[in-house]
Amino acid sequence: MSTYNSRRDFIAKMLAVGAGSMALLSTADAKGTNSGGTVTLTSVQKDEVFFLYQEEKVARDVYITLGKLYPGENTFASIQLSEQRHMDSVKGLCDTYGVDTSEVDESVVGEFVLPVLQDLYDTCVSMGSESLLDGLKVGKLIEETDIKDITHIIEDFGMPADVITVCENLREGSYNHLDAFNTAIAAQ
Repeated sequence: MSTYNSRRDFIAKMLAVGAGSMALLSTADAKGTNSGGTVTLTSVQKDEVFFLYQEEKVARDVYITLGKLYPGENTFASIQLSEQRHMDSVKGLCDTYGVDTSEVDESVVGEFVLPVLQDLYDTCVSMGSESLLDGLKVGKLIEETDIKDITHIIEDFGMPADVITVCENLREGSYNHLDAFNTAIAAQ
């Protein structure tokens, strides 16, 4: 089963229950090296890095959209800026490892190359538009999902050290974002 199909199955299940937990079912290839000893990524690893790049865009775009809907809630505005930095970090990995991002237009909010992430964005915005509390719960769900996805990439794909370092930093940021959403939810 491909990584995209596994994730599509996960997201379908998550969307069906509204707040399910993540269980990705893909297998990993070991990292490769070219004849010069330079680390290269396998196609599966490249797919994971690209997915992560787009997933960070989902978070940013959802927070931009919900921030406009709930301008009095600063959590969305402050975290969307952090999500842009996350995107920039993963974009750097894409550039380093030759992952094609040419179809991605970061300037367009709510548009994604991967259909599964387009569906996730649309569903998160729909759910978050019900009320401010629902919007904050969507933020919490996004961060929990990011943490699980990032952990999956760190542990299961034999990524090179620089990818793992970026992922660990992203995961730490997601924990901070999760704390912020939990605090905002408690204040409601």
